[in-house]
Amino acid sequence: MKSILNIRFAAVALAFTGVLVSGCKKTFLDENPVSTLTTDSYYKTPTGFEDLVKSCYPLLRNIHQARQLVLNGTDLFYPGGYNDPKFATSAPNAGSLNQYDVGLNGSLADVGTLWTLLYAELGRTNTVISRAGAVSGMSETLKATRVSEAKFLRALTLFYLVQQWGDIPMPLVEIQGASKDAKRVSQADVYKQILDDLLDAEGKLPAVASDYGRVTKGAAQFLLSKVYLTRGWNFQNALGGSTADFNSALQYADKVIATYPLAAKYKDLFPIRSENPLTQYTGAQNDKNPEIIFSVQWNSDVLTNKTDPAFAQDAAGGNNLHSVFGGGGEGFPGTKGRTSDYNRSQPIYPLGAAIYRMYDPQVDLRYDHNFLDVGYALLPVAGFKPLPNLNPNLKIDIKAGDTVVYFRPWNRPATTANERGIDVGGTRKYSVINCDEWGGGYSIVNGVVTTGFPTGEPNMWKFWQPGIPYGDAYGTFNESIFRVAEAYLIAAEAIVKGATGGKLGGAEVYYNKVLDRALATAGADPKCAKFPEDLKSQEAVSYRATSANISVDLILDERARELLGEYDRWFDLKRTGKLIERVLRYNPWAKKSNTIKDIHYLRPIPQSEIDLSFPAMTQNPGY
Repeated sequence: MKSILNIRFAAVALAFTGVLVSGCKKTFLDENPVSTLTTDSYYKTPTGFEDLVKSCYPLLRNIHQARQLVLNGTDLFYPGGYNDPKFATSAPNAGSLNQYDVGLNGSLADVGTLWTLLYAELGRTNTVISRAGAVSGMSETLKATRVSEAKFLRALTLFYLVQQWGDIPMPLVEIQGASKDAKRVSQADVYKQILDDLLDAEGKLPAVASDYGRVTKGAAQFLLSKVYLTRGWNFQNALGGSTADFNSALQYADKVIATYPLAAKYKDLFPIRSENPLTQYTGAQNDKNPEIIFSVQWNSDVLTNKTDPAFAQDAAGGNNLHSVFGGGGEGFPGTKGRTSDYNRSQPIYPLGAAIYRMYDPQVDLRYDHNFLDVGYALLPVAGFKPLPNLNPNLKIDIKAGDTVVYFRPWNRPATTANERGIDVGGTRKYSVINCDEWGGGYSIVNGVVTTGFPTGEPNMWKFWQPGIPYGDAYGTFNESIFRVAEAYLIAAEAIVKGATGGKLGGAEVYYNKVLDRALATAGADPKCAKFPEDLKSQEAVSYRATSANISVDLILDERARELLGEYDRWFDLKRTGKLIERVLRYNPWAKKSNTIKDIHYLRPIPQSEIDLSFPAMTQNPGY
């Protein structure tokens, strides 16, 4: 089955139908139109309307690569370097999204970027819905399906907008001319519109799409469960929600669970690869697992594997999930330079140290999949200096395939010379770094890193894809947006909030279904750090759910383990009212600046939008 994004846009073909091959004759300047086709006439045809609907999908790539407002500054994503007592104390410098300082305002570029992308998508979906009535020659059933796809995408867009900004402008028809009108609509009315669109779409969308990647009935049901769950929490009593919404969330989550199976293994959902690039698997990647309900489509066609050209998010094109979470192997001894063996990994969304301590590294297989805890030399290195500044006479030979760095699990730190590397007086001919040394605190004398081995922290390579060209993007793996594992956790949260009648039982049953899939032995009792924020603490606590211990915080921790790096963390903290509590507990930059407050449950309206509107939009309180 072909993918919805393996397409060429009709507008591109139309732009080049009139290429002239004439020489310098008088007729060169004669007006001889080769076509009178316009968007107004083209979109009335079945082919034109199909292309119009297709145009709503590519912007999902841009939107889901604009993750700053969804990941950064949460309890999981923040820069390292904060915890090393060897470094002089300095003012916070981790950026306004992490520190919640005065720089988080309407002029911040990240705020404007996501706003612009979401309203561009809203405009495209409104155009489909507004023009559907004029289309002739298309079956009414097919037309209703295509309009329902647009309604689902409009609902998803509005859901992202209302969670980030609260009261928002909500145009629901195509806007063809310039307008300064930007009246903000109440959050309750936005949620009502979202539910109206989704309930209408649910009844008309097919269970299986005609093209893989199109919206389906299951996608509408999943989003309904999440919208009802969010409205049930009724942020600031402004969403029009009630406890009945939690029952609706549970009912829709149960529908999704009954339709979509959990993958046999967590790793089945992500690119297949070996931790050692010298034994890399290069076979087909399975990004169409039956657990996945809806995903952003990428493909191997270099011409179409790009973000939407009207809103270029990256120059290279392609999924960039493999290259944006930090860590990486470029600095390992014996690397081949800029190649695809380890590829590039920039800390655009760096993981804080706490998340590594939320797993049981020996029992929870997600830890092994998500983090690159062992690095290897890809080429031999003769006469490598482990201590180039302190002892340049100390040299070792490294063979291709040798371990060059080992990041010890948080609950099994290296404590003896036999366990440590020779660069810190141990016997191992590679670097051994304990969890409390990650983030810059390893082998430092007078503020200077002395080891010749790599430092830092494990690469978060949950999405790492082998064999693609070196660079910041180029990935071809589809980005999962909805999958059934989250539906289990939505159901658990709804039951904790009072929902009844779960088809599987209590909240702990839904929670443990996801947990057991992740464990080496189903039914095992995994232990995480009781205090993940205290990097030296070895005190552990079980994270198996029981009817006695199941709570919102336990579910948030499990969402962190299961959905790490997927497009939802800030939304989770916003929905549950846990943003300030958990950010101050886990994010040391926010704790250091101590300026996060209630106003940060909403983002500032982009100042450029306020300046362009008339009457001027009001800014969110406190900004």
